[in-house]
Amino acid sequence: MQNEHTAQAGDWVAVGRTFVQISHELASSMLPGDQILAIASTGQLCRVPADVAVIVAEAVDSARRGFLEMSQVSDDQISEFYEVAARLLESDDVFSAVAQANSDDIAEAVSKGRSTTRLELTHSMRRDMVEALRMWRSMEPSRDKKLSEIVHNGWTVEERSAPLGVLGFVFEGRPNVFADATGVLRSGNTVVFRIGSDALRTARQLMTSVVTPALVRSGLPLGAVGLIDSPEHAAGWALFSDERLSLAVARGSGEAVAQLGAIAQQSGVPVSLHGTGGAWMIVGDADLSRLQVVIENSLDRKVCNTLNVICVMRTHAKEQIPVVVRAALDAAKKRNTFPVIHAIADAEAVLRDCFHTVDLVEVDSCVVAADIDSLATEYEWENDPEFAVVLVDDIDEASRLFNTYSPQFIVSIISQSADDVKKVWEMCNAPFVGDGFTRWVDGQFALLRPELGLSNWQQGRLFARPGVLSGDSAFSVRLRVQQTDEQLHR
Repeated sequence: MQNEHTAQAGDWVAVGRTFVQISHELASSMLPGDQILAIASTGQLCRVPADVAVIVAEAVDSARRGFLEMSQVSDDQISEFYEVAARLLESDDVFSAVAQANSDDIAEAVSKGRSTTRLELTHSMRRDMVEALRMWRSMEPSRDKKLSEIVHNGWTVEERSAPLGVLGFVFEGRPNVFADATGVLRSGNTVVFRIGSDALRTARQLMTSVVTPALVRSGLPLGAVGLIDSPEHAAGWALFSDERLSLAVARGSGEAVAQLGAIAQQSGVPVSLHGTGGAWMIVGDADLSRLQVVIENSLDRKVCNTLNVICVMRTHAKEQIPVVVRAALDAAKKRNTFPVIHAIADAEAVLRDCFHTVDLVEVDSCVVAADIDSLATEYEWENDPEFAVVLVDDIDEASRLFNTYSPQFIVSIISQSADDVKKVWEMCNAPFVGDGFTRWVDGQFALLRPELGLSNWQQGRLFARPGVLSGDSAFSVRLRVQQTDEQLHR
């Protein structure tokens, strides 16, 4: 709905099968040319300012032109883009400007009381970005790759990979995602970014100092990678409602990602959502030293693959819960703090006993009583490792709890019993299953392919691709026929 002095407070707007009234607040904010975007699944009305709509439309226009030009770009040119970008990022002279922009972003975020854990472009993040770019450089070209061939009498049919088109990518303030997401160029796609306002200065400088020069030097179209230079949330809404996108990808908080997903879906844009996370660990007949190490290594920092829930068998609780507590304390000690453990029902008494044995006066703040429904909570901690512990009777019960309350994302089974491991693999509806620490779930770490995002199965299993969305997995399929018998007919 576009406003030409017609949107008034009290007006009714059709939203799916219902109607929603325009509020006084929304009506008073509307200016000529602004748009109202109605979200059918929630009944929300969102204002898209006219200038933001123009910025987004122009970015998608440029990416669309760039996509058509990519068909005439060689694989060697694409490889050169990644090498040039990596060298620029390695250059201290170039990186100093990026680092200054990042420092300014951090200072503003701190002044607003916002988290900077994922915003800071550290030396290790810079190193990982360079490594990701070189992974893409060295990867086998995937454009127009023969997937299969069927030979008939007088003709053949080939299935060949084909690029999707323009990808729209909205993500939180993590500068390293730039290197990951440019991987879509490897498969012949183009991309339009919208980054969180906290990291916008950093993103601008990365475009200016690294991405754009690499595009120019390699001869790739400038529209191949675009940044929407707007801090407005409305920029993401406008991007995901643009039906020219071949795929919309969203990473960030669960609520924001769900909203963007709803906008894309009602606009007819295929969408890949990467919002809700949190890993589960099921403990069977475990080796205690192994158990302690994998728990500690699963709590080193808070990201989507961080340990969130531990299921312990009641029969093993007295010997295993102390190990859980020691691992949590060790993980917290590295951060000069204490853990927060949400104890489900009868797990509370066992946990409190363990904390008393280590003579911690902070026991009341370390152990929090919780109910079974809280297993659906993803703990978004900043510094204090936070997770839940629930006692179960057997592997079957733990698997049922996982399928009921988790985002059906990551599960780890720690057990010396092959039957336990087999049962978790068979029963737990998860794309990522392991037998150790949970933080292995990462495209670059596990598959040597930088990721655009990790998908859970909360909204259903993914069709025709794995849970790791990577640049080389963003492709379609074409059929090509070669006819040698001119008399061929049906």
